[in-house]
Amino acid sequence: MKNLFGAARAAAASGLATLLLLVSTPAEAGARLTISSDGISRAAVLVARDRLKLRRRPLIIVLQRSGGLGVRGRRHHGLEQAAGSKPIFIYPEALGGKWPIAPGPDTDREVNFLHNLTDHLIDQGRIDPRRIFVVGIGSGGPLAYRAACGGVGRPVVGLATVVSAMPQDLAACAPAAPLAYIAVNAAQDPKIPYAGGAATAGEVSFDALGAEQSLQAFAKINSCGARRDDKRLPEHKDGRGAHGAILTFANCKAPTELIRIDAASHRLPGRTPESGDGVPEDFDANRAIWDFLQRSGA
Repeated sequence: MKNLFGAARAAAASGLATLLLLVSTPAEAGARLTISSDGISRAAVLVARDRLKLRRRPLIIVLQRSGGLGVRGRRHHGLEQAAGSKPIFIYPEALGGKWPIAPGPDTDREVNFLHNLTDHLIDQGRIDPRRIFVVGIGSGGPLAYRAACGGVGRPVVGLATVVSAMPQDLAACAPAAPLAYIAVNAAQDPKIPYAGGAATAGEVSFDALGAEQSLQAFAKINSCGARRDDKRLPEHKDGRGAHGAILTFANCKAPTELIRIDAASHRLPGRTPESGDGVPEDFDANRAIWDFLQRSGA
Protein backbone atom coordinates (compact mmCIF):
# COMPACT_ATOMS: atom_id res chain seq x y z
CA MET A 1 0.00 0.00 0.00
CA LYS A 2 2.91 2.36 0.75
CA ASN A 3 4.20 1.95 -2.80
CA LEU A 4 0.73 2.61 -4.20
CA PHE A 5 0.26 5.86 -2.31
CA GLY A 6 3.81 6.89 -3.15
CA ALA A 7 3.10 6.37 -6.84
CA ALA A 8 -0.14 8.35 -6.48
CA ARG A 9 1.69 11.30 -4.93
CA ALA A 10 4.32 11.19 -7.65
CA ALA A 11 1.63 11.16 -10.33
CA ALA A 12 -0.14 14.10 -8.76
CA ALA A 13 3.10 16.07 -8.56
CA SER A 14 3.75 15.49 -12.28
CA GLY A 15 0.22 16.50 -13.29
CA LEU A 16 -0.89 13.01 -14.27
CA ALA A 17 -4.02 11.20 -13.17
CA THR A 18 -4.04 10.39 -9.45
CA LEU A 19 -4.85 6.82 -8.50
CA LEU A 20 -5.93 6.03 -4.93
CA LEU A 21 -6.72 2.76 -3.20
CA LEU A 22 -10.08 3.29 -1.52
CA VAL A 23 -10.83 -0.19 -0.26
CA SER A 24 -8.42 -3.05 0.38
CA THR A 25 -10.26 -6.34 -0.03
CA PRO A 26 -9.40 -9.96 -0.78
CA ALA A 27 -8.00 -10.55 -4.26
CA GLU A 28 -11.25 -12.12 -5.40
CA ALA A 29 -13.14 -8.90 -4.64
CA GLY A 30 -10.39 -6.67 -6.03
CA ALA A 31 -9.27 -3.18 -5.06
CA ARG A 32 -11.45 -0.20 -5.91
CA LEU A 33 -9.46 2.60 -7.49
CA THR A 34 -10.21 6.16 -8.49
CA ILE A 35 -8.38 8.44 -10.87
CA SER A 36 -8.91 11.97 -12.07
CA SER A 37 -9.28 11.78 -15.85
CA ASP A 38 -10.19 14.85 -17.89
CA GLY A 39 -11.07 16.55 -14.62
CA ILE A 40 -13.62 13.87 -13.68
CA SER A 41 -13.32 11.38 -10.82
CA ARG A 42 -13.42 7.94 -12.40
CA ALA A 43 -13.46 4.45 -10.84
CA ALA A 44 -12.16 1.00 -11.67
CA VAL A 45 -11.59 -2.30 -9.90
CA LEU A 46 -8.17 -3.90 -10.11
CA VAL A 47 -7.74 -7.63 -9.48
CA ALA A 48 -4.14 -8.72 -8.98
CA ARG A 49 -3.47 -12.07 -7.35
CA ASP A 50 0.00 -13.08 -6.12
CA ARG A 51 0.57 -9.42 -5.27
CA LEU A 52 3.89 -10.00 -3.53
CA LYS A 53 5.60 -11.13 -6.71
CA LEU A 54 7.41 -8.06 -8.00
CA ARG A 55 7.20 -8.61 -11.72
CA ARG A 56 5.45 -6.97 -14.62
CA ARG A 57 2.42 -8.91 -15.72
CA PRO A 58 -0.03 -8.83 -18.63
CA LEU A 59 -2.90 -6.36 -18.31
CA ILE A 60 -6.42 -7.34 -19.34
CA ILE A 61 -8.87 -4.42 -19.56
CA VAL A 62 -12.43 -5.75 -19.32
CA LEU A 63 -15.25 -3.54 -20.57
CA GLN A 64 -18.39 -5.19 -19.23
CA ARG A 65 -21.79 -4.74 -20.78
CA SER A 66 -23.17 -2.93 -17.73
CA GLY A 67 -20.08 -0.81 -17.19
CA GLY A 68 -20.31 -1.62 -13.46
CA LEU A 69 -17.81 -2.81 -10.88
CA GLY A 70 -19.65 -5.34 -8.71
CA VAL A 71 -18.11 -8.69 -7.80
CA ARG A 72 -21.31 -10.38 -8.94
CA GLY A 73 -20.92 -8.88 -12.41
CA ARG A 74 -17.36 -10.10 -12.69
CA ARG A 75 -18.36 -13.58 -11.54
CA HIS A 76 -21.24 -13.45 -13.99
CA HIS A 77 -18.72 -13.18 -16.81
CA GLY A 78 -16.12 -15.35 -15.09
CA LEU A 79 -13.08 -14.52 -17.20
CA GLU A 80 -10.71 -13.99 -14.28
CA GLN A 81 -11.73 -17.35 -12.78
CA ALA A 82 -10.72 -19.03 -16.04
CA ALA A 83 -7.42 -17.13 -16.19
CA GLY A 84 -6.07 -17.78 -12.70
CA SER A 85 -3.37 -15.65 -11.11
CA LYS A 86 -1.02 -14.62 -13.91
CA PRO A 87 -2.55 -11.43 -15.42
CA ILE A 88 -3.78 -8.25 -13.81
CA PHE A 89 -7.42 -7.44 -14.58
CA ILE A 90 -8.82 -3.93 -14.60
CA TYR A 91 -12.57 -3.30 -14.75
CA PRO A 92 -13.22 0.38 -15.58
CA GLU A 93 -16.58 1.89 -14.66
CA ALA A 94 -18.58 3.67 -17.33
CA LEU A 95 -20.03 7.09 -16.59
CA GLY A 96 -23.74 6.61 -15.98
CA GLY A 97 -23.28 2.86 -16.33
CA LYS A 98 -23.17 3.01 -20.15
CA TRP A 99 -20.29 2.86 -22.60
CA PRO A 100 -20.50 5.22 -25.60
CA ILE A 101 -20.98 3.54 -28.96
CA ALA A 102 -20.47 6.22 -31.62
CA PRO A 103 -17.30 8.20 -32.31
CA GLY A 104 -17.14 11.63 -30.70
CA PRO A 105 -16.19 13.45 -27.49
CA ASP A 106 -17.74 10.88 -25.15
CA THR A 107 -15.83 8.03 -26.77
CA ASP A 108 -12.61 10.08 -26.82
CA ARG A 109 -13.07 10.73 -23.08
CA GLU A 110 -13.46 7.00 -22.35
CA VAL A 111 -10.43 5.98 -24.43
CA ASN A 112 -8.40 8.64 -22.62
CA PHE A 113 -9.62 7.19 -19.31
CA LEU A 114 -8.27 3.78 -20.36
CA HIS A 115 -5.04 5.50 -21.43
CA ASN A 116 -4.65 7.12 -17.99
CA LEU A 117 -5.34 3.87 -16.14
CA THR A 118 -2.83 2.01 -18.28
CA ASP A 119 -0.12 4.64 -17.94
CA HIS A 120 -0.44 4.69 -14.16
CA LEU A 121 -0.11 0.92 -13.85
CA ILE A 122 2.91 0.97 -16.14
CA ASP A 123 4.50 3.75 -14.05
CA GLN A 124 3.91 1.64 -10.92
CA GLY A 125 5.86 -1.21 -12.49
CA ARG A 126 2.86 -3.53 -12.27
CA ILE A 127 2.25 -4.37 -15.92
CA ASP A 128 4.21 -5.17 -19.03
CA PRO A 129 3.52 -2.41 -21.60
CA ARG A 130 4.06 -4.94 -24.38
CA ARG A 131 1.21 -7.16 -23.17
CA ILE A 132 -1.97 -5.09 -23.00
CA PHE A 133 -5.22 -6.84 -23.91
CA VAL A 134 -8.80 -5.58 -24.14
CA VAL A 135 -11.96 -7.66 -23.69
CA GLY A 136 -15.35 -6.21 -24.66
CA ILE A 137 -18.55 -7.90 -23.53
CA GLY A 138 -21.92 -6.87 -24.97
CA SER A 139 -22.21 -3.08 -25.05
CA GLY A 140 -18.56 -2.82 -23.96
CA GLY A 141 -17.55 -4.34 -27.29
CA PRO A 142 -17.70 -1.27 -29.57
CA LEU A 143 -15.42 0.71 -27.21
CA ALA A 144 -13.09 -2.29 -27.00
CA TYR A 145 -12.79 -2.24 -30.81
CA ARG A 146 -12.02 1.48 -30.73
CA ALA A 147 -9.41 1.04 -27.99
CA ALA A 148 -7.75 -1.78 -29.93
CA CYS A 149 -7.73 0.15 -33.20
CA GLY A 150 -6.24 3.31 -31.68
CA GLY A 151 -4.33 1.92 -28.72
CA VAL A 152 -4.50 3.08 -25.10
CA GLY A 153 -1.30 5.07 -25.04
CA ARG A 154 0.48 1.81 -25.86
CA PRO A 155 -0.49 -0.63 -28.62
CA VAL A 156 -3.10 -3.21 -27.69
CA VAL A 157 -1.72 -6.65 -28.58
CA GLY A 158 -4.92 -8.65 -28.19
CA LEU A 159 -8.67 -8.05 -28.52
CA ALA A 160 -11.53 -10.36 -27.52
CA THR A 161 -15.22 -9.59 -27.87
CA VAL A 162 -18.31 -11.56 -26.86
CA VAL A 163 -21.88 -11.06 -28.13
CA SER A 164 -20.86 -7.72 -29.62
CA ALA A 165 -19.98 -6.14 -32.96
CA MET A 166 -17.49 -3.89 -34.66
CA PRO A 167 -18.98 -0.49 -35.65
CA GLN A 168 -19.02 0.05 -39.41
CA ASP A 169 -17.01 3.28 -39.13
CA LEU A 170 -14.05 1.15 -37.97
CA ALA A 171 -13.95 -0.88 -41.19
CA ALA A 172 -10.65 0.81 -42.10
CA CYS A 173 -9.18 0.19 -38.63
CA ALA A 174 -5.39 0.28 -38.86
CA PRO A 175 -3.66 -0.36 -35.51
CA ALA A 176 0.05 0.32 -35.19
CA ALA A 177 0.90 -3.38 -35.22
CA PRO A 178 -0.79 -6.76 -35.74
CA LEU A 179 -2.94 -7.83 -32.81
CA ALA A 180 -4.48 -11.12 -31.76
CA TYR A 181 -8.24 -11.16 -32.36
CA ILE A 182 -11.03 -13.45 -31.22
CA ALA A 183 -14.79 -12.88 -31.23
CA VAL A 184 -17.66 -15.05 -30.03
CA ASN A 185 -20.97 -14.42 -31.78
CA ALA A 186 -24.31 -16.20 -32.06
CA ALA A 187 -25.51 -16.87 -35.59
CA GLN A 188 -29.07 -15.81 -34.70
CA ASP A 189 -28.44 -13.13 -32.06
CA PRO A 190 -31.57 -10.94 -32.00
CA LYS A 191 -29.59 -7.82 -31.00
CA ILE A 192 -26.28 -8.27 -32.82
CA PRO A 193 -27.00 -9.52 -36.36
CA TYR A 194 -24.36 -12.03 -37.41
CA ALA A 195 -24.43 -10.64 -40.96
CA GLY A 196 -24.19 -7.04 -39.76
CA GLY A 197 -26.52 -4.08 -40.09
CA ALA A 198 -28.67 -2.45 -37.42
CA ALA A 199 -27.40 -3.67 -34.04
CA THR A 200 -28.37 -2.81 -30.47
CA ALA A 201 -25.95 -2.34 -27.58
CA GLY A 202 -27.78 -1.62 -24.36
CA GLU A 203 -30.40 0.89 -25.47
CA VAL A 204 -28.33 2.32 -28.35
CA SER A 205 -28.63 1.31 -32.01
CA PHE A 206 -25.65 1.42 -34.32
CA ASP A 207 -24.52 0.16 -37.72
CA ALA A 208 -22.37 -2.93 -37.25
CA LEU A 209 -20.09 -4.94 -39.46
CA GLY A 210 -20.97 -8.60 -39.76
CA ALA A 211 -19.02 -11.04 -37.62
CA GLU A 212 -17.25 -12.55 -40.64
CA GLN A 213 -16.61 -9.09 -42.09
CA SER A 214 -14.87 -8.15 -38.84
CA LEU A 215 -12.87 -11.36 -38.95
CA GLN A 216 -11.81 -10.51 -42.51
CA ALA A 217 -10.81 -6.98 -41.42
CA PHE A 218 -8.49 -8.37 -38.76
CA ALA A 219 -7.18 -11.00 -41.15
CA LYS A 220 -6.05 -8.09 -43.32
CA ILE A 221 -4.58 -6.23 -40.32
CA ASN A 222 -2.67 -9.38 -39.36
CA SER A 223 -1.49 -10.11 -42.93
CA CYS A 224 -3.14 -13.54 -42.93
CA GLY A 225 -3.08 -15.88 -45.88
CA ALA A 226 -6.10 -16.15 -48.15
CA ARG A 227 -7.18 -19.57 -46.89
CA ARG A 228 -9.77 -19.71 -44.12
CA ASP A 229 -10.26 -22.85 -42.04
CA ASP A 230 -13.72 -23.62 -40.63
CA LYS A 231 -13.97 -26.37 -38.02
CA ARG A 232 -17.00 -27.54 -36.10
CA LEU A 233 -17.02 -27.04 -32.36
CA PRO A 234 -16.52 -30.38 -30.56
CA GLU A 235 -19.84 -32.01 -29.73
CA HIS A 236 -20.91 -34.90 -27.54
CA LYS A 237 -22.09 -38.07 -29.22
CA ASP A 238 -25.57 -37.50 -27.81
CA GLY A 239 -25.72 -34.06 -29.42
CA ARG A 240 -25.45 -32.06 -26.18
CA GLY A 241 -23.43 -28.89 -25.97
CA ALA A 242 -23.15 -25.77 -28.09
CA HIS A 243 -23.26 -26.27 -31.84
CA GLY A 244 -21.16 -24.00 -33.98
CA ALA A 245 -17.83 -23.52 -35.70
CA ILE A 246 -14.37 -22.03 -35.24
CA LEU A 247 -13.31 -19.84 -38.18
CA THR A 248 -9.59 -19.10 -38.48
CA PHE A 249 -7.07 -17.89 -41.02
CA ALA A 250 -3.65 -19.40 -41.67
CA ASN A 251 -0.21 -17.76 -41.74
CA CYS A 252 -1.22 -14.70 -39.72
CA LYS A 253 1.21 -12.39 -37.92
CA ALA A 254 -1.14 -12.68 -34.93
CA PRO A 255 -3.86 -15.28 -34.24
CA THR A 256 -7.19 -14.37 -35.85
CA GLU A 257 -10.33 -16.29 -34.91
CA LEU A 258 -14.13 -16.20 -34.78
CA ILE A 259 -16.28 -18.64 -32.83
CA ARG A 260 -19.79 -18.90 -34.23
CA ILE A 261 -22.46 -20.32 -31.95
CA ASP A 262 -25.47 -21.68 -33.86
CA ALA A 263 -28.09 -20.33 -31.49
CA ALA A 264 -30.71 -17.60 -31.19
CA SER A 265 -29.25 -16.08 -28.04
CA HIS A 266 -27.74 -12.86 -26.73
CA ARG A 267 -26.15 -14.23 -23.58
CA LEU A 268 -22.61 -15.27 -22.79
CA PRO A 269 -22.20 -18.89 -23.93
CA GLY A 270 -21.19 -21.28 -21.20
CA ARG A 271 -21.84 -19.14 -18.14
CA THR A 272 -24.02 -20.44 -15.33
CA PRO A 273 -26.99 -18.06 -15.39
CA GLU A 274 -27.53 -16.47 -11.98
CA SER A 275 -31.09 -15.50 -12.86
CA GLY A 276 -32.09 -19.01 -13.90
CA ASP A 277 -32.53 -18.12 -17.59
CA GLY A 278 -31.14 -20.93 -19.68
CA VAL A 279 -28.66 -23.66 -18.84
CA PRO A 280 -24.86 -23.94 -18.97
CA GLU A 281 -23.42 -25.34 -22.20
CA ASP A 282 -20.38 -27.53 -22.63
CA PHE A 283 -18.76 -24.72 -24.61
CA ASP A 284 -17.42 -22.04 -22.28
CA ALA A 285 -16.71 -18.67 -23.91
CA ASN A 286 -14.60 -17.51 -20.96
CA ARG A 287 -12.35 -20.54 -21.19
CA ALA A 288 -12.08 -20.22 -24.97
CA ILE A 289 -11.14 -16.54 -24.71
CA TRP A 290 -8.60 -17.09 -21.97
CA ASP A 291 -6.97 -20.01 -23.83
CA PHE A 292 -6.71 -17.78 -26.90
CA LEU A 293 -5.27 -14.81 -24.99
CA GLN A 294 -2.82 -17.05 -23.20
CA ARG A 295 -1.59 -18.40 -26.55
CA SER A 296 -1.20 -14.76 -27.57
CA GLY A 297 1.04 -13.82 -24.64
CA ALA A 298 -1.37 -13.01 -21.80
